[in-house]
Amino acid sequence: MKRTVFFIALLFVVFNLSAQDKASRPSPPAQATATINGKTITIDYSQPSVKGREIWGKLEPYGKVWRAGANETTAFTLSADATVEGKKLAAGKYAFFVIPNEKEWTIIFNKTIKWGAFSYKQEEDVLRVNVPVKKAKAFTEKLTYEISDKGVVSLTWENATASFKIK
Repeated sequence: MKRTVFFIALLFVVFNLSAQDKASRPSPPAQATATINGKTITIDYSQPSVKGREIWGKLEPYGKVWRAGANETTAFTLSADATVEGKKLAAGKYAFFVIPNEKEWTIIFNKTIKWGAFSYKQEEDVLRVNVPVKKAKAFTEKLTYEISDKGVVSLTWENATASFKIK
């Protein structure tokens, strides 16, 4: 009897550990990080794939808040105070959201990091900036964030890219 209970408990532990392997998710975790003028910028997100779907205006509707990734809310961390598109943003860890539209996206830094965009509350926004969206240079299957050595953060997925400047 003790062996059976032990075996069942061991299976339960192994199952839970394997279920927590985030790298095996369909949208695996990814990170973009850079240090610019002594300030570190880190973006933790999950990378959804296009998988033959139409993303902008369809899977991710125009005019609606999107978690700017998959799974957990995308987290944007600044090691020091900075400006985003000329607007001040204090050092800290923020939930990062986007409102995509055909020609312009609203970039949102929010103080509450939770799962997805389901619990998003606009009154918890710390900063919003609008940036143009452009056709990507090349089709991008997996959502990708890049931070240039000049502090330009780019979000590219499918055939669209939006960028903003951090100083």
